[in-house]
Amino acid sequence: MPATGSPASIGKRESFGSAVSWGAVLAGAFVATATYLMLLVAGAGLGLASSSPWSGDGASAKAIGIGAIIWLVVIQIISAGLGGYIAGRLRTKWVDVHSDEVFFRDTAHGFLVWALGATVSAFLMTAGASSAISGVANVGASAVSGAGAAATSAVTAGAASAAGNANGGGGMMPSTQYFTDTLFRSDRPDATQGDAAKAEVGRIVAASIARGNVTPEDKAYVARVISVQTGVDQPTAEKRIDDTINRARQAADQAKQKAVEAADAARKAAAGFALWAFISMLIGAFSSTYAATRGGRTRDSWQ
Repeated sequence: MPATGSPASIGKRESFGSAVSWGAVLAGAFVATATYLMLLVAGAGLGLASSSPWSGDGASAKAIGIGAIIWLVVIQIISAGLGGYIAGRLRTKWVDVHSDEVFFRDTAHGFLVWALGATVSAFLMTAGASSAISGVANVGASAVSGAGAAATSAVTAGAASAAGNANGGGGMMPSTQYFTDTLFRSDRPDATQGDAAKAEVGRIVAASIARGNVTPEDKAYVARVISVQTGVDQPTAEKRIDDTINRARQAADQAKQKAVEAADAARKAAAGFALWAFISMLIGAFSSTYAATRGGRTRDSWQ
């Protein structure tokens, strides 16, 4: 006759009940989820306390990032381990089951605790993020509605001003204003129109930067305006135009380069954080399964 606990004996005495103690799994998962969220809030508080908007004060961004990764791993180890251990201690004792099968079931219980806890945590955090996004969207919709009303009023006022004043065009878009300016250019600019001349030249410079170059007609006209306003000769005024356009183009290129570098740094940071989040979840799964086997072994040692 086969000995109790042997594979042959197990096959003949297979229970009709499930090998999973779902009550223990649910209890462990809830404990793991609550512990995870609690430690996550504590970590956020520590991160906010260690950072500072003032230059030279508080931890650096790199230090905060490293600390966040370490804390993420610690959270997984503690929460998943605690949940797995509780599931191992609370599960029912399996009789007439081989020790290898007991070890496998405890490991499976720990993995189920981790999987259920991770799913619930993700759902809660997603729901919180959705609520925050919904609130921001409502605020944004209100702001857009207010901005639309303000824009309508501005357009109406601009149209009325254009109809009643010789210097109309205040309600026009900058690109339209540039083309409108070309209709009223004169070969003899008025030296008394200083502010208006500067505004017109600014629109020409902006259009030239957006276009990538300054047309000969624009350059000649701006040179005449500068000559009238400053008293310099035509070649000097044209040199000023070239120098200004080049400096503005360099500034735009530098700003574009910085934006690309910032986007690339954000991409690398997001990729690194995602990778470490994946590693921390693997560590959490291992911690939960190991703690479940320890808890189950301790539970079976009590006769």
